[in-house]
Amino acid sequence: MTDETAPPVIPRPAASLLVLQGNAPLVLMGMRGAKHKFMPNRLVFPGGAVDPADHTAQVASPLSPHVLARLEKSATPELARALGIAAARELDEETGLTLGTPPALHGLDYLCRAVTPIPSPVRFDARFLVVHAAHISGTIAGSGELEDLRWWGIEEALGVNLAGPQRLVLGRLKLWLAMSEADRRAQTEVPVLFKSDWEFE
Repeated sequence: MTDETAPPVIPRPAASLLVLQGNAPLVLMGMRGAKHKFMPNRLVFPGGAVDPADHTAQVASPLSPHVLARLEKSATPELARALGIAAARELDEETGLTLGTPPALHGLDYLCRAVTPIPSPVRFDARFLVVHAAHISGTIAGSGELEDLRWWGIEEALGVNLAGPQRLVLGRLKLWLAMSEADRRAQTEVPVLFKSDWEFE
């Protein structure tokens, strides 16, 4: 039961990475275990909260300027950089796939942002980034945090009992895939999910 008199939990900055494979494309997803406090037994993308070390970790190449500019609409320059590093670290930890050591972030694009609603006792301010598997190396060998890791077709994933945010993020991905590279780079607004509605910042 939620204590309605308590101040709302401050959402933790987090990053998720949608790794795409092929021209169709396929997206890497896995199932969160039943013991997770946040979204147990749900199909999700690799990702997690930003760690303190992400703020100072080295990179082989930085995020592209247009990606940084959009991340900095809701984050300091330091946090924007840390979000890219967190996405790379979580990918490595949860899937065995890597953007390199240190990670090369230049292939990442910024898809959207989602903020866990206020009543939740566990809240994240999550940024969803996209990268093609051409920028990734390694073999899928999960840590156990995500079960049944595999490549999913977008429509296949939409056909299962996804949590609302994952379903809506895949919808944004379909719109992103329909855009040209030039149009993606020209974007200035960021879709932000609050509850079940998209707003733009």
